[in-house]
Amino acid sequence: MLALILALPLVGFLINGVFGRRFSAKIAGSIASAAILGAFVISVSKFFELYSMDESSRVIEQVVFQWITVGDFSLPFVLRLDPLSSIMTLVVTGVGFLIHVYSIGYMDHDRTPPKFFAYLNLFSFAMLALVLGGNLPIMFLGWEGVGLCSYLLIGYWYEDDAKASAGKKAFIVNRIGDLGFLVGIFTLFGLFGTLDFVAIKDVAAQNATTVSIATLTFATVCLFIGAMGKSAQFPLYVWLPDAMAGPTPVSALIHAATMVTAGVYMIARMNFLFALCPTTLMIVSGVGAFTALFAATIALAQNDIKKVLAYSTVSQLGYMFMAVGVGAYVAGVFHLVTHAFFKALLFLGSGSVIHGMHEEQDIMKMGGLKKYMPKTFLTFAIGTIAIAGIPPFAGFFSKDEILWNAFSSHHGLAGTALWGVGALTAFLTAFYMTRLTCLTFLGAPRFDAHHTHPHESPNVMVVPLLILAGLSMVGGFIGIPGHSWLAHWLTPVVGPHSAAHDSMEYILMAVSVLIAAAGCGLAYFIFVARPEIAAKSAKQLAAIRKVLSNKYYVDEAYDGLFVGPIKKLSVALWKHFDVKVIDGLVLGVARVSKAAGEIARIAHTGELQLYAVAVVFGLIAILGYMIYGINL
Repeated sequence: MLALILALPLVGFLINGVFGRRFSAKIAGSIASAAILGAFVISVSKFFELYSMDESSRVIEQVVFQWITVGDFSLPFVLRLDPLSSIMTLVVTGVGFLIHVYSIGYMDHDRTPPKFFAYLNLFSFAMLALVLGGNLPIMFLGWEGVGLCSYLLIGYWYEDDAKASAGKKAFIVNRIGDLGFLVGIFTLFGLFGTLDFVAIKDVAAQNATTVSIATLTFATVCLFIGAMGKSAQFPLYVWLPDAMAGPTPVSALIHAATMVTAGVYMIARMNFLFALCPTTLMIVSGVGAFTALFAATIALAQNDIKKVLAYSTVSQLGYMFMAVGVGAYVAGVFHLVTHAFFKALLFLGSGSVIHGMHEEQDIMKMGGLKKYMPKTFLTFAIGTIAIAGIPPFAGFFSKDEILWNAFSSHHGLAGTALWGVGALTAFLTAFYMTRLTCLTFLGAPRFDAHHTHPHESPNVMVVPLLILAGLSMVGGFIGIPGHSWLAHWLTPVVGPHSAAHDSMEYILMAVSVLIAAAGCGLAYFIFVARPEIAAKSAKQLAAIRKVLSNKYYVDEAYDGLFVGPIKKLSVALWKHFDVKVIDGLVLGVARVSKAAGEIARIAHTGELQLYAVAVVFGLIAILGYMIYGINL
């Protein structure tokens, strides 16, 4: 049954990819949606099967086939479902199904919808392999698979150079992280002699006092480098904002709900190794905190509706890494789940806006859309409230759990600093998301009503929004402080929940609510109640706004430091080494061969008399060698 969870999306990919050339969007989308729905139904049944088991033995394992055998080394293709992978499987298939259904309406006018849905199913297969894989090579197979599908889907409209370049950028940047991940896998194999997660955990526990912490730290840092690339952490985050060039359902599925959370999942899965490396955890929490704040500041000045959400995703992923970096693996997974709900909702809501505004993405050319798209507005507002951290919506509980664990994980300045960065990021998140909602849906329209006619999206797009809005409202109740079902559920994988709950947590909870409310209120006051303040501040803060809108010029710096020099080096090597040396050697061999042929051609005149003379001289030479040469 576990193999069937993977097989159904793979079959959907093959049907649409091989036979779907003439399928309409509805037929191709229905096939793809049915495949992922089947995987979701099986995932739910397996979840309840796990739930019925004793807590100490909650695992379902299936060896599909023997994958690699080299000498004494044997590696099966084994799938393993435990409390952590079951949560991830439900998110991938559940949210994935809603996005597949939404895509039927969104891609209705596309020229090649079967190809799009084939890619979506292939991505789902790769992500499920990553999640269900029982060893590192299978995880890496899925890891690379989602990277390939990301490239295909981001550059789906490859006729546009900008979109094609965005796909290549995502692929190349991810390769940098993937190299680190691969080095980490090799290092772990050298340390433990196995690649199976359970076996590594057992060997690490048995040799906790003798294993080289320095080597293990190197390995875990390499794994984190892989996570930085896949989950868009500084400095490898630059691909994700450009990935918004792909169709909006791609942004929702890959860059909000599933693929970008792979790094967080990997660290939670390997928590028993990261727990032995405090230096690595310090790096993870530091990078996460910096990325969260850094990306939030950039989101303040973006006017592209999807770019705001893209930098918001980078920031929220930073939150998740800050959580797992302080050992709060439950909090990191909790925010992963709630983020999948409200960020998928926000991305699909932005797609509904873009669809209704005839492909317009600039929020400065919107405004007043609440009247034209009431359902989209309602669901988008729910997503905004959830991500801002207003109770009792989902984002409030998971964000607060991260802040409390960050505060309580260190004594003194370190914990306070992490909490302070997280709290400031929460304020900025509430501010820029309210700004986005206000400029899009409220106030006076800033578009030409004679030429632009906004309209609500069809039900096939609206219904998934309503379901995700419901999940964004109630999803946080699985992790209520002090009564967290999720913490109890994940105990067999990540250990008992360590953060104590006391009065200080509730004080900080109240402070975080006030911070979020202040961010929302300030944004509403500036952009709706007193819009002249926004115009005035835009002039006064023009220099700062320019830096933020240009994303701190990081892309330009990368172009100057890396891309430009590598291009120049490549051109130089091409001109002076490839053309002159490599081509010179190849062409030189060809010239020698040609010259030899020209010389040999002289003797091939076609005259029998000359051939007979040559034969006679040849015989004389052979006889002479036999008579005199052998004796010599």
